Amino acid sequence: MGTRSQNNRKLIVESVAFGLGYTAVLIWSGSALVASFTGGEANPYWPDIPQLRTDTTGVIAFAVAIVSLVASRYLQLRRRSSAPAEAVAHGPGVLAVQAVAETGAVLGTALVIYLSLNAVTHPVTLGIKLTHLWPWPSEGTVRVIGLGICLAGVAASRYLRARAAGGGVGSRPAPVTDAPAKVKAAA
Repeated sequence: MGTRSQNNRKLIVESVAFGLGYTAVLIWSGSALVASFTGGEANPYWPDIPQLRTDTTGVIAFAVAIVSLVASRYLQLRRRSSAPAEAVAHGPGVLAVQAVAETGAVLGTALVIYLSLNAVTHPVTLGIKLTHLWPWPSEGTVRVIGLGICLAGVAASRYLRARAAGGGVGSRPAPVTDAPAKVKAAA
């Protein structure tokens, strides 16, 4: 039987693993696009780390996605197999954080997809600053920032949704019953 803080830690690990897996799928997808539609898979994924090739990044991201998403799903299934805990009502501040997290996940995903398509159509721009209005960041750096926003947004959203629904935090395992013996005794 876990304590409330142990269950909360498990939910945090589950949420972060899901966010990491989601982000890894985005990285792998961008790498797969480059490999499928250009000859640039030997180019760096992010110009700030020139030794890290796009194809290598894709392979690493795919492995991270497998491990993270399996771990997250396993933890989610374990949490859901427990007796439900009381739902937690969130105040306006927490709801605002959830709204920011969910919006960040959607817009971060769109940004990463756009810049990953740019890596296919004109990869040279990944090393160029994003806009003439600011001296920093480059398109490649903005893609990495977008990935970080996705990881944080997806993890926070998963955590807050699970907490609002009761999510197993502080719940106790369901008691095991011997249903066939009870039915036989009643007959």
